[in-house]
Amino acid sequence: MIRVELKNASKIFSIDFRRDKGSLARLLKVLSGKTEKQERVAVKDISFTARSGEIIGLVGRNGAGKSTLLKLIAGIYETSNGTIKTDGELVYLTSLGLGLMPKLTMRENIFLSGSILGLEQKEVRQRFSQIVDFSGLHDFVDLKVYQFSSGMVTRLSFSTTFFCIKHKNPDILLIDEVFGTVGDFDFERKASEKMEELIKGGATVVLASHDLDTIKKYCNRVIWLNEGEIFGAGNPQEIISKYLSM
Repeated sequence: MIRVELKNASKIFSIDFRRDKGSLARLLKVLSGKTEKQERVAVKDISFTARSGEIIGLVGRNGAGKSTLLKLIAGIYETSNGTIKTDGELVYLTSLGLGLMPKLTMRENIFLSGSILGLEQKEVRQRFSQIVDFSGLHDFVDLKVYQFSSGMVTRLSFSTTFFCIKHKNPDILLIDEVFGTVGDFDFERKASEKMEELIKGGATVVLASHDLDTIKKYCNRVIWLNEGEIFGAGNPQEIISKYLSM
């Protein structure tokens, strides 16, 4: 079954350079009929399909269009041209920060984050103990998050994100640069195991990362983006070798 299908998908952003100028200068530009708007093509004529259970990696330099492409698939951005179709429950994971509110307690933030990820309150309650247990923050459940260390915030963010997404059991999982240090060594090891469990859980996964070892480890196919276009696609080892040689 095809879960994701893109046909000549493009995204063009319009950038208005007048906004940083004074009011008089902007008025004169409007009266003269001139414009300082420019268009930037972030993604251009992208076509590919992703089937059930397939894990596709996106590689490319900063600004190559990886994040824009994932946001197009997620429906956060609308295409300027072309079409994108998705079939099934979709989750877009862009960072471990889910908009935690510093003045709310850990308990309140877990329920808030669960709601952001599309869970009902009763569903969050079903996962609450697992989230707390995995985070190791049992003694801080009713402490406000602004009193947490950065490591504690990371533990809370990761634990909430993982177990809420696991509960949703999405058909399509879009992952944008979430790999990296997530705390102390023991927690990082546990988190890596959970991410692997999530990626190999049967969903169609489109994964963007600068961690090429992660791409090679998990992906069936790799798409190399350069200046918004597909520069190469195919076997992970082959595409990554070409990418590194550029």
